[in-house]
Amino acid sequence: MENLKRTITANENYISKKLILRSEVSILNKIKKATYYTLKRTFDIICAIIGCAGLIPMLAIIKIIYLINKDYDPIIYTQNRIGKNGKEFKFYKIRTMIPNADEKLKEILENNKELAEEYRINKKLSQDPRVTPIGQLLRKTSLDEFPQFFNVLKGDMAIIGNRPYLPREKEDMEDYYDSIVSTKCGIFSYWAVNGRSDVTFKERLKIESCYSKNQSFKLDLKIFIKVILVVLLRKGAK
Repeated sequence: MENLKRTITANENYISKKLILRSEVSILNKIKKATYYTLKRTFDIICAIIGCAGLIPMLAIIKIIYLINKDYDPIIYTQNRIGKNGKEFKFYKIRTMIPNADEKLKEILENNKELAEEYRINKKLSQDPRVTPIGQLLRKTSLDEFPQFFNVLKGDMAIIGNRPYLPREKEDMEDYYDSIVSTKCGIFSYWAVNGRSDVTFKERLKIESCYSKNQSFKLDLKIFIKVILVVLLRKGAK
């Protein structure tokens, strides 16, 4: 009987220690996560302020170039995108395509089976006829993404995160959806340094889901440095 009591007591002590250890690990993980998000948001705000300061003169120059080319439409393109937890937000970008590009896309896909199949697989066209000559230059240098610094300042986006998806792409995201939208989307992404324009939509989902599951400040910093190199080498931006 005495041995039984000792065994029960030993088991209770073991379980108690295990529960305490789990609790301590849980608290440490919460502190680690809170520290990460604080550092990330601080980094975002600093970069966004710098980016927005450079955006104003850049927009003035680009607007003049557009006017010289007799393009009088607005140079800022807005579109609804899927943000964190599935909440949609207004996404800003410098327009790189002809006016009424969405309507033109429908026309292109209806009249060209090869392009329709390419778009079905990749959710983009490698040689998109809607992109203007000026737009091609902006895309190669990633200058068209600069207005998203305003999205970062507002809190809709981060500097590093998964690229925001279109609402119509939600169904195609399948099982990856919950993982991808669990984090704030960003200007620069894990996808951008792991293929970007050279991967299919399905491969992009896998890459960005991987980021969501493994995000850390160290990984964000690594991506930020790699993205700068990618932009300088003009690789993958289409």
